[in-house]
Amino acid sequence: MKKEFVVIGLGRFGGSIVRSLAEQGMEVMAIDMDEDKVNEFSSTASHAVVADSTDESVLKSLGIRNFDHVIVAIGDNIQSSILTTIMLKEIGVKKITVKAQNDYHEKVLRKIGANQVVHPERDMGRRIAHNIVSNNVLDYLELSDEHSIVELVANEKLSGNSLIDLDIRAKYGINIVAIKRDRDIMCIQPVDTHCMPK
Repeated sequence: MKKEFVVIGLGRFGGSIVRSLAEQGMEVMAIDMDEDKVNEFSSTASHAVVADSTDESVLKSLGIRNFDHVIVAIGDNIQSSILTTIMLKEIGVKKITVKAQNDYHEKVLRKIGANQVVHPERDMGRRIAHNIVSNNVLDYLELSDEHSIVELVANEKLSGNSLIDLDIRAKYGINIVAIKRDRDIMCIQPVDTHCMPK
């Protein structure tokens, strides 16, 4: 079943979300106050609309509350981002993801009811930094201040040893959650059927 999304703000971040969702066959309404940006996405999105997202009557007229998920990707205008999020909550949108400019912006967004807050520039910067520091790091995802998921290339020290022999958790305080060989992924206990090969 197709999900329906709204992306408000068509800068680099919002625009890339619109393209990715459209490529996955999702229904996407793209909204921005800049007519040129809206025209740019008119053939990509299911609907592209020039609108002020801080105007509650405009949001209601677009039927925003009927969409499954709204992504607020407004660039540098923190006030518009906050006002839009408040309007979306008051209208009754089920799920709201908002791009934050900084930690203070995130605090406000969480207080007013954003379901998810993202820092795309900061998060991508961290991922790139981890990738360039070590040739073994393929990908990096920070889950919290204390937990991350890191995809590493196994080096020669690991080759030919069992996980029990390596005793990685005791030595380094990390857990191996899966092993990937070519396209096959083998989950390590507890088994999660979501990452088992199909």
